[in-house]
Amino acid sequence: MHEHTVRAKTGSGIVEGFTRDGVHRWRAIPYATPPVGRLRYRAPQPVQPWSGVRHCHGFGSCAPQHRRYTLVGVRKYQPTSEDCLTLNVVAPEGADPASPLPVMFFIHGGGYILGSSATPLYDGAALARRGCVYVSVNYRLGPLGCMDLSSLSTPDNPIDDNLFLRDLVLALRWVRDNVAAFGGDPDNVTIFGESAGAQAVATLLAVPQAKGLFAQAISESPASGMVRSTEMAAKFAARFGELVAPDGADAAAALMSASPRALIGALDDLVANGFKDLPGAFPVGPTYGTEYLPKDPVEAMADGSAHRVPLIVGTNAEEGRLFTRFLPLLPTTEQTIEIMLGDTDAEVRKRIMSAYPDYPHPDTCVQIGGDFTFGAAAWQIAGAHSRHAPTYMYRYDYAPRPLHWTGMGATHATELLAVFDVYRTMPGALLTLAGDWRSARRVSKDVGRRWRSFSRTGVPGHDWPRYSADDRPVMVFDHRPRVEYDPHAHRREAWEGFSLA
Repeated sequence: MHEHTVRAKTGSGIVEGFTRDGVHRWRAIPYATPPVGRLRYRAPQPVQPWSGVRHCHGFGSCAPQHRRYTLVGVRKYQPTSEDCLTLNVVAPEGADPASPLPVMFFIHGGGYILGSSATPLYDGAALARRGCVYVSVNYRLGPLGCMDLSSLSTPDNPIDDNLFLRDLVLALRWVRDNVAAFGGDPDNVTIFGESAGAQAVATLLAVPQAKGLFAQAISESPASGMVRSTEMAAKFAARFGELVAPDGADAAAALMSASPRALIGALDDLVANGFKDLPGAFPVGPTYGTEYLPKDPVEAMADGSAHRVPLIVGTNAEEGRLFTRFLPLLPTTEQTIEIMLGDTDAEVRKRIMSAYPDYPHPDTCVQIGGDFTFGAAAWQIAGAHSRHAPTYMYRYDYAPRPLHWTGMGATHATELLAVFDVYRTMPGALLTLAGDWRSARRVSKDVGRRWRSFSRTGVPGHDWPRYSADDRPVMVFDHRPRVEYDPHAHRREAWEGFSLA
């Protein structure tokens, strides 16, 4: 396998990567000063310049999280560290410097508590080979980045809000200032992400500081229940503070001195103990009502104050099934659904249940959990953003037979197999041994072509109508792509205006 080194000059110094299989790769380029010591819980600072050549051949550390989530190979785990604010760049070999390429900037998911840009699925080489510069990014997670503890701030230990959003914006500024050195067009950046990453994409639309840093956005299965008001964030923070600093000790000082492991353990306790008075709420994710994120993102889209860039948003046909096997976080059983709806107004409950006449059949419970968590968010975002900007909605229905046999179907995250063209690789090919090779390749080609078209022009194909409240067209990705108009309207309407808060 032919491999050689390649260098690029950034504003902070020279970075050296390597070339293999037709693409240049740079890994773990720092985009911020490590947020350690006194910089813990502070807004990220620009990276300090270095002299000489910085070797960017291997991935660095991912954000602190449970070790079981850091698996990147057979018995191979990625190290974790607070010094994790890095990004990776993949660019096609032989690109013409006179014709800069669109940039695709990927934000990984993981419920704001886990994940890494080093995950093999997010490699991005297949995207780059077809004509883009691909950037994937790490951001601070869990209690060190995605939990708003700013209400515990003191003069001695100041704490900033929405740290992970600030990380992502600083990474996007790095792209604006440096991506031309890698062959990318800083004026044509598409941000895209899945799950919590999709929710981060939707939130960035409402972050004033992100204005002008991206031209298009793709939100794949955004989740509801992940955004909170400053009042709700302060309640969570107070309880978290009691866990890390019992007996009335100075919570801010305790946060600064606690180990990442202790902070993660405290968050586990917070989630496990549940909230008798805050049912279904989740303590991590963005907080609105701050200077950094003034409004709830969906409200900002609806009133036109969000960034009016073209948006693709969608969900998968069987979102909830993944969570019946792994990460049992969703209400996908009769018991958890009854708890979720426990304090709901009788009329609202009747409206929701009338949309699911087979409840409490187990399959229907899974559908309710998926719709509540992902469907409702996508419907809300599409409805709000389409009032002021081009919006395209999809539903991903495709699954090869082995996924159906295992009871997963087109569950959460399976569209990533098409987006990243995984079916051409060995792990993906194993899923098509039952005779689905052609259909898997066809769906991947279709999704890939549309994502690329969108990243170049803001239009994902002229046969995909823009979403509007009049007819609500949805592109369905399956063995044969098709457009459906307001599919499952009764389910969409059932969740309108529903909130746990």
